[in-house]
Amino acid sequence: MAEKTEGMLSPYRVLDLADERGLMCGKLMGDMGADVLKIERPGGDPARDIGPFYHDEKDPEKSLYWFAVNTSKRGITLDIETVEGRDIFRKLVKTADFVVESFPPGYMDRLGLDYTELEKINPGIIMVSITPYGQTGPQKDFKASDLALWATGAGPLMRSFGDHDRTPYRISHHAQTYFHAGTEAVVGALVALYHRGDSGEGQHVDVSIQECMSFFPVGDWDFNRRHRPRGVSPMPVDVRHIWPCKDGYVMWRYTGGPNAVRHSIPLVNWMAEEGMADDWFKSFDWQTFSHFTTTQEVIDRMEEQTISFFMTHTKAEMMTGAIKYRIMLYPVAAANDMAESPQLAAREFWPQVEHPELDTSIRYPGRWSNASETPPVISRRAPLVGEHNDEIYVEELGISRESLARLKQDGVV
Repeated sequence: MAEKTEGMLSPYRVLDLADERGLMCGKLMGDMGADVLKIERPGGDPARDIGPFYHDEKDPEKSLYWFAVNTSKRGITLDIETVEGRDIFRKLVKTADFVVESFPPGYMDRLGLDYTELEKINPGIIMVSITPYGQTGPQKDFKASDLALWATGAGPLMRSFGDHDRTPYRISHHAQTYFHAGTEAVVGALVALYHRGDSGEGQHVDVSIQECMSFFPVGDWDFNRRHRPRGVSPMPVDVRHIWPCKDGYVMWRYTGGPNAVRHSIPLVNWMAEEGMADDWFKSFDWQTFSHFTTTQEVIDRMEEQTISFFMTHTKAEMMTGAIKYRIMLYPVAAANDMAESPQLAAREFWPQVEHPELDTSIRYPGRWSNASETPPVISRRAPLVGEHNDEIYVEELGISRESLARLKQDGVV
């Protein structure tokens, strides 16, 4: 386990009530040094059942997903739906700076734990609520999955990729919309903290996942006022952007006109040097080439020779050639490429985090910025269920061990 170091948010405490939708928010704040208390219901958060699992052993204490989004947090159990649970939560609010939650709108209000009530306890409290569509509006009570939020937030982008006769692409096995919203929630929380520094007042930060996703560009609509069907090129010919090579894929495309000197011409010259471009290709007029005026027959002839060339080279060889010949081409990284990247290694991006309960350490994605004085640091692995109950309830709040045992028996903690 890394030593706890001073970070950007070291003086501050976060009460993290969030589920899968908001776990990333607390993780980032914890990595920035905040004292994040992950509050789970007794028995553990449902997100612990999300795989994959360490050594494929399905166990709520071995979820790699849980590990990834709960670093740098301490963990306690508490049922805020009970009267005693709410009383304990209010005591925690007195010394907290942030409350992060992702319950449906109105839930915290029904428990008497909404922002208007919490600010009476602690006027400086900043409450961050992360929900699919926000706290207001006609859709505020709608339920939504990651796929639905892609569709309603970044729909024009989502509908553009994939095959027209199949379902839309869903990026990753895990919910990227939730990760994106969690990151935006941190931004909102820190802006509110800055405001509190001037005014002394906290505030309620209302984060809509749909709105976070709506920042994605929708170029075809912006430029052409049209939505093209999924899997259909905006040009009259089918044009490849991702190309197979010997050990994976590279990203590149043919371009005419002024941009041909960085795309098409140097690649064809390289192909010609290796005897893999015919006379037609070597003498092609790139200055007048356009995807809007060429034919599919011409494109197919180009692609046939190009794929044959790419398939004789690895991604690393293609990258070396792209630098040598000044071609705008780049390998498509697979997971193992990221793990073995010499650039990321040089930046110490992959820290080893100790897991004593597993008698091992696990490599994690590390800091996203190398701040010279207070870089984000993973200070501890994700907490076990109720791991820090004694620290918080007995040592900090002064609850006796006998009372804590009773609270546990009654399902409060």
